[in-house]
Amino acid sequence: MLVKTYAAALQGINALTVTVETVVQPGVMFCIVGLPDTSVKESQERVRAAITQSGYKMPRMSTVINLAPADVRKEGSAYDLPIAVSLLVGSGLIKTAELDKYMIMGELSLDGSVMAVKGVLPMAIEARARGFKGIIVPSANVTEAAVVNKLDVYGVENLRQVADFLQDPTTLSPTVVDTRAEFAAASGNFDFDFSEVKGQENVKRAFEVAVAGGHNILLIGAPGSGKSMMAKRLPSIMPPLTLGEALETTKIHSVAGKLPRGSRLMTMRPFRAPHHTVSPVAMVGGGTHPMPGEISLAHNGVLFLDEFPEFPRSVLEVLRQPLEDRFISVSRARYQVEYPAGFMLVASMNPCPCGYYTHPTKKCTCAPGAVGRYMSRISGPLLDRIDIHVEIMPVPFDKLAEARTGEASAAIRERVIRAREIQARRYAGEPSIHCNAQITPKLQSRYCALTPEGMAILKRAMEKNDMSARAYDRILKVARTIADLDGADDIAPQHISEAVNYRSLDRGSYGQVF
Repeated sequence: MLVKTYAAALQGINALTVTVETVVQPGVMFCIVGLPDTSVKESQERVRAAITQSGYKMPRMSTVINLAPADVRKEGSAYDLPIAVSLLVGSGLIKTAELDKYMIMGELSLDGSVMAVKGVLPMAIEARARGFKGIIVPSANVTEAAVVNKLDVYGVENLRQVADFLQDPTTLSPTVVDTRAEFAAASGNFDFDFSEVKGQENVKRAFEVAVAGGHNILLIGAPGSGKSMMAKRLPSIMPPLTLGEALETTKIHSVAGKLPRGSRLMTMRPFRAPHHTVSPVAMVGGGTHPMPGEISLAHNGVLFLDEFPEFPRSVLEVLRQPLEDRFISVSRARYQVEYPAGFMLVASMNPCPCGYYTHPTKKCTCAPGAVGRYMSRISGPLLDRIDIHVEIMPVPFDKLAEARTGEASAAIRERVIRAREIQARRYAGEPSIHCNAQITPKLQSRYCALTPEGMAILKRAMEKNDMSARAYDRILKVARTIADLDGADDIAPQHISEAVNYRSLDRGSYGQVF
């Protein structure tokens, strides 16, 4: 008897429908074909034990299972449940006419329990796109899949529940999630606030400019000056995720298995802070079983690299292409996948190995030449891709002892949102452009025109600091953002002057600063 159930395979952050074709006939052979990996092949023993423990007597029959399309590699244990269901139907243990209406995914325990799997959200999106009436998933994943509307989502605890449902659909009720209401209610809660930061007004301003235009930023200062503390507060001033961004971000974390049990749609922009011992593969993604890396997990959010020069050169250099293109293509001998990587890079570093080269009171103990060698760990091309460089000085005692709190994140966020709204209207006809940091040279010539006074300021800065053409582009983009924060249609000389001041660490000025 030939039976077909439907599952899904992950390709990058998207899913592809997989047809589980099962033939049960007299004999003793059990075979799974269709390019399965080891974990799929091992499903034979899990499925047999789960069927037996669920109260069914598994007949000794020859079974051939084909996972189509056969040229797509099938990985993971999520095929256990659709294979088990196809065996129950093919063996005549249950009778149903509902198989072609549902996509089924889940890992089976030996006692018949259905355990959580990765990537349920893109699978649910694929099920809706392919016209399935519903999807059957583990109860631990049901709220994650339920954010997809116009699709019946059923959460199951064990194999017996699935069998009973397929014979009588009234035994289970679909899970319903009001995505828009929950998204609106949870999108404004933050653990950290800029009101807790004493002093550092120039740094707060730089952060505001960076977030308003989606610019990358580098913080440089002595230990304890507040670099990490302020970086952790960046999500509190970032514009809220749109529903489209939230869905895309949640898909990435779902595929990576980073969503906790019972998760729904992500409402906060991600903040990823990998340690400086991270490997290139962990940063960009890939591996034996391809998974998104840190740059993709930070998509639509912040990638914070503390102790920037301590990262291996190989790790830092892989950032150059995704910083420009906003995606990463991972090519290996056995696969090629593409992950989105539209993140805001925030990096922090000390000015020298001992950390006190620019400290106003503490003396630097580094050997001659150590400062230059330390700074040279960051390549010129990578530094060029960082729009804003900010030097941070320690906060004096008087500022720390002040009872008055600083400006709240909510007030800064309002200005950022207004600036982003201006940019959204400006680039409404450009589907791939969402903020000033992404504008192309063609749009730059249209929207970043300078007055003669502004052009003179920029020319002097370029010649004095020996800046590159990429630095020229970055300065214009930052100046456009500063003008947007002021609500100005044109870039004024003061806007270009502020933007130039944010390029103090360009390669041509290293010797002067350090």
